[in-house]
Amino acid sequence: MATIAPQDMKELVGKPLGSSEWVLVDQAMIDKFADATGDHQFIHVDEERARLTPFGGTIAHGFLTLSLFPLLMAKSDCPHPAGVKMGVNYGGNKVRFLAPVRSGKRVRGHFKLLEIDEKRPGQWQQTLEFTIEIEGEEKPALMAEWISQFFV
Repeated sequence: MATIAPQDMKELVGKPLGSSEWVLVDQAMIDKFADATGDHQFIHVDEERARLTPFGGTIAHGFLTLSLFPLLMAKSDCPHPAGVKMGVNYGGNKVRFLAPVRSGKRVRGHFKLLEIDEKRPGQWQQTLEFTIEIEGEEKPALMAEWISQFFV
């Protein structure tokens, strides 16, 4: 994984940073997320009933798909800021769930740097455009503008 000085990341604003490896979203992952969140709606966990819906089977929770951000970023070829001691989520400007991720599908993330600023010495805030592609499908699962902070 390539690293770059945080101040040099300013040159990457407006540019794609990279993409992640493919990650399988299987029923076991969906079931674990349902247990963790208490969201056991049948479209996520009951394969038989979900087959009768327009989805044709179970689908991942939208928030599960969104929560893949750190995993997909870690599995990406994006340059990472050098010397990071800690990173935290700060929030999102936009999140749009555009297409369901069916159980058994693979997804990958695409990342574009929209903004980066040093808020105080050693504390940086970045806004990334984050798109999750579903393998073999035209429409992405989601698009989001995600804000995070990291400390060097």
